[in-house]
Amino acid sequence: MPSSAGDAPRWRARYSRLVSSARAAHARAETRFPVVTHLADRMVSVNIFDSATRLAAQCFLTAVPLLFVVTAYAPPAVRRQLANSLRSVFGLTGAAAQQLQQVLQPATDDLRQATGVVGALMALLSATAVSRAMQRLCRRVWEIPRGGARIAPWRWVAWLVLWLAALIVQGPLRNGFGAGVWLGVPLLLVTQTLLWWWTQHLLLGGLLGWKPLLPGAVLTALVLTVLSVTARLYMPRALNRTLAEYGSVGSVFVLLSWLIVVCVAATVALSAGAVAAQEPLLAGRLGSPAPLRERGQG
Repeated sequence: MPSSAGDAPRWRARYSRLVSSARAAHARAETRFPVVTHLADRMVSVNIFDSATRLAAQCFLTAVPLLFVVTAYAPPAVRRQLANSLRSVFGLTGAAAQQLQQVLQPATDDLRQATGVVGALMALLSATAVSRAMQRLCRRVWEIPRGGARIAPWRWVAWLVLWLAALIVQGPLRNGFGAGVWLGVPLLLVTQTLLWWWTQHLLLGGLLGWKPLLPGAVLTALVLTVLSVTARLYMPRALNRTLAEYGSVGSVFVLLSWLIVVCVAATVALSAGAVAAQEPLLAGRLGSPAPLRERGQG
């Protein structure tokens, strides 16, 4: 017992030295590599994996009821275009393409009765959970406190409607409206940039100007365009294999895993864009707000 009591002060002293060393190392790294350390700090504050996983789960849970609504009420031309776009996004072939076609087949009266107008409206309203999750992510990325200005709910609906419209036109967009991928990929990059630029501005309620949001929009568009193009190399085989081995449950796992990868990539890219916009080199030109570590100083 006496030896244990004597060890306690030594352990506290070692812990204090360790903390001091870590802080000193962080300060040296911040001096030598400021952008890297600022980005690492932002990743921790955003909690990228938690935020991305929640966003991916909300996207998946929203997609299922919305597919039923689209199948029940959308015109045949919209259903066909949505099916073509989803096949184009994932490069679906074989069993996966057949299953998608079955999901989006013409609606029956029984399906419309089961869905109902009230059910369709409730599905659309509950889908705004994705908008709210994205809004929370944008606030964390830009270090905006929860007690900031309230955002009008119509912004959640507007964001959801525009992204649904963007998904529907993915097929012809990727094909360059008939010209081929040489035009489709640049068009996809430009469209993604505009969508993510508008997404941040809309869901932040105009708390920030347009210019500071541009680096994050460009980085996110670049990363997601690369992921979107390379998905055609992996997703068709993965979906067909899991469908053959595990049925629909396997396809759910593959799609959710892909959504998590996409959401992590988007979270990292948005965070990197915010950090870049707040660095001295760009902050003055873009009119970016000061990072949280500098607020209240001076």
